[in-house]
Parts: sequence; structure tokens; C-alpha cells
Amino acid sequence: MAKKKLVVQGVEISLFQREEAEYICISDIAQKFGEARIVIANWMRNRTTLRFLGKWEELYNPEFNRIEFDTLLFESGENTFTMTPTKWIKTTGAIGIEVKMGRGGGTFAHKDLALGFCYWASPEFQLYVIKEFQRLKEDEAQRLSTDWNVKRLMSKANFHIHREAVRENLVPHIDWNTKREAIFQASETDLINLALFGMTAKEWRIANPNKKGNMRDHASTAQLLVLSNLQSLNAKLLKWDCDKGQRFQILHESAKEELSILVSQRAIKDIKKLK
Repeated sequence: MAKKKLVVQGVEISLFQREEAEYICISDIAQKFGEARIVIANWMRNRTTLRFLGKWEELYNPEFNRIEFDTLLFESGENTFTMTPTKWIKTTGAIGIEVKMGRGGGTFAHKDLALGFCYWASPEFQLYVIKEFQRLKEDEAQRLSTDWNVKRLMSKANFHIHREAVRENLVPHIDWNTKREAIFQASETDLINLALFGMTAKEWRIANPNKKGNMRDHASTAQLLVLSNLQSLNAKLLKWDCDKGQRFQILHESAKEELSILVSQRAIKDIKKLK
């Protein structure tokens, strides 16, 4: 889980991401308003807060224990009622709040819940947190977009290398720069499309009539990296006079192998470091 930080009015707030969900450390936020443990406990013992937490779990957590939640909600009217993050998680099976131990630990809440905590503690501070969180997400989106554009440019650059290899090794000289050459080029392009995407350009357009561009415009960064490599590989195979069946088999196996490596956890971490 990749850890990130926000700095809001001098307060350093840790975050982590689980799959697509962002969790924000409400312990870091709570320290601005007193002893974190007590501030969070006061928030969670509030009946309105419990309803808020319970409704979120009902929406996003199919394993949420509604019976235990109803019991807690009933008990919350008593003056002696107490609630902690650990008790909430153990009693109801909640997933919106997570307690991490050790260095860098604390109580983390899904961003929806964390912003609710911020509003309870200070509506003004919540606005600053929202602003900084939005800036973080915009920066991430920009980096991802830049990363994708770099991969797309790489594949386009290698396309010219591939195009020249097709021309020099498959197309009769008399057919250069003619519609007949275009047939050769399209055939080799689709050979790579089949090896990587499992379909030709025409098949993709039929399956995606409402999408603009082509299948490569909608590829992931990992697919674009592999695409760039396959173009270079096919150019070499053409020079080595491999027949089309052999080339497809080699390209397809290479595509599977490279994609499996790129989607592994270690490779993803390495790509993030490069950003």
C-alpha cells in the first residue's frame, strides 16, 4: 500500500491506498484538536456519528453486522456509552475504519468518513483538507496522464521502425508508398494487435462503436510498453526472415510474459518510482 501525506495548516496527515480507496489518518487530524485518542472516541460515541458510519458500511460493506450495529446504536443513548475504533471494527466487521499499529500507525478512515470527522472537529479545517486532497489527486492524475503519453509516444516512435522493417522485408519495391503497401502494413499491425490485444483493429471497432480513436488509444500503460517492445521484436523477426506463423507465436508468448511481469507488484512499484 503506497503511503502519501498531506500538509494542511502545518498538520502532516498520512494516507494510504487500498485498491482504489483512499484512507486518511484521522489520528493525525485529531492531534490538532487535543489528545487524538480522546477526540476520536468523543466523535465515535456520538449517535449521529454512529448513524453516519453505519450507513456508509451498509452501502459499501456486504459483511457489515447490522444486528450488532443496532445494539450499539441503542446503547449510544446511555451516558456511560463508549466507542473506540477497535471496538467498532470488532463488533460490526466495519471496513471504513482501520487501526494500524507501530511506527506510522494510527486510526485511518476512508476519505468519506475522514472528511465527516473533519467537519465534526472543524468545518473550516475540513475545507482546507478537501482543497489539499483535491490538489493531490490532480497532481496524481497529471503524472498518470504524462506517464501514459510517454508510453504512447514510445509506441508511435517504434511504429516507424516497424513500418520500415515491413517495407524493406515484405513489400516489393514497386509497391512502396501505394495502397498495396498499406495492405502489408495493416496486416503486420494486426498481427501485433492479435498477439497483444487478442483482436484486430476492425474487430475492436465493431466491438466498441462509440469509442473514439483506436484500440491503442485505449490501452493501459503496461500494454503500451509491451506494444513498443513487440514492434521492435517483429521488426527483427522480419529481418531474420521468420514466417508469419512463427512470428505470431513468438510475439504472443512475449506479450503474455511481459504483461505478467509488468502487472506484478514489484514491477508496479518500480514504475511508480520512475514517475
